[in-house]
Amino acid sequence: MTDGVVPEQTALDFDRATSDSGTSDRAAGPDRGAMIGRGLLWLAKWSVAMVAIAAGAWVLGWLVGEFWVILLPVVLATIVTTVLWPATRTLRRFGVPPALASLAVMLLFFLILGGVIASIIPSIVAQAPDLVTRATQGVTQIQTWLEGPPINLRDDQIDTAIQQASQELQSRAQAIAGGVFSGVGAVGSTVVTLALVLVLVFFFLKDGPSFIPWVRAMSGARSGRHIAEVFERAWDTLGGFIRTQAIVSAIDAVFIGLGLILLGVPLAPVLITLTFLGGFIPIVGAFVAGALAVLVALVANGFTTALAVLAIIIIVQQVEGNVLQPLLQSRSMNLHAVVVLLGVTAGGSAFGIIGAFLAVPTIAIAAVVLRYINEQISRSATGEPDTVGAAVDPADLEPPADTDGDTAPADAAPAPGGDTKS
Repeated sequence: MTDGVVPEQTALDFDRATSDSGTSDRAAGPDRGAMIGRGLLWLAKWSVAMVAIAAGAWVLGWLVGEFWVILLPVVLATIVTTVLWPATRTLRRFGVPPALASLAVMLLFFLILGGVIASIIPSIVAQAPDLVTRATQGVTQIQTWLEGPPINLRDDQIDTAIQQASQELQSRAQAIAGGVFSGVGAVGSTVVTLALVLVLVFFFLKDGPSFIPWVRAMSGARSGRHIAEVFERAWDTLGGFIRTQAIVSAIDAVFIGLGLILLGVPLAPVLITLTFLGGFIPIVGAFVAGALAVLVALVANGFTTALAVLAIIIIVQQVEGNVLQPLLQSRSMNLHAVVVLLGVTAGGSAFGIIGAFLAVPTIAIAAVVLRYINEQISRSATGEPDTVGAAVDPADLEPPADTDGDTAPADAAPAPGGDTKS
């Protein structure tokens, strides 16, 4: 070379420079293409997992729809059992045989329910004709108002609208008749469902305490203790929901009913009962029951009384919704109001009134399962020992039979999810 540089030395310097450049690139960080590839792979895995979860949810929803005629009595019987179990447990602790205790509590429950129904029927029979008359007068007043300023409708326009409505009703007579016959079938199905609920409630109260030990024995020591723990927590949550809603509904019914009685609104016992029952459907039930009370007051007593009833309902429900219910539900369910509202809406859209009623306890139980799974994940991540079911006596897996043929102590919890802690 003219500059005196040896070619071999030049090649060696080039290789060293290339090596130094690669080392600096590696020191600067991993390759961008590799990072993007790992990110896409992570996204693909989670996308497949989400699709699988969505498919599983769809299959689960389809199965629930297919077996709804069986699942509904079981769910309703479970809810009724949470109401009747404390009294049944008390009788069993005093030595009353399980079958007799269950039957006695059920009879007492239906006597109370029948007494409530019998007490409101006379008021319906006595006040319904007057309410119909007042409603007719209200329609006449509305027609008179429509004929005056500022609307100024003529009689022939009102008659035309009424005739069109009548023709539309007649044109749908066939559909209405079909709905009536389907309603008759629905009534028959309802009777069968209620009968099945009664039978299931009796057996849940009588033989329920053997459910948790049976689950442990059938599922094995490792998985059985987790399943039993989830069932017990779900049972506690469900019982807390029923007690909370009963307290809240009773307070609404007492104060709103007191206002209805003082204002002289007809059918007050019926409206009080509907207010109490509507409280078991959070948010939506209270709104519907309140709207019905305002409507009856408007038809029977006029605008001023209806406005007073509306003010009473708003005040009571605001105090209950912002003070009492959050305080009680935070202890029993720990669910946000938005979750409750969306759950009630979805349940009502899918399964009607029953779906709206069952939405909140279903969400609460699902939250119990998710929280338990999160607890187990946290224990595994931190290396904490799993203490769930650690204190369970192996003898509990096969409980001794009692004199009545039952397989659990009298103070154990009933079936679906029994309360073995009591």
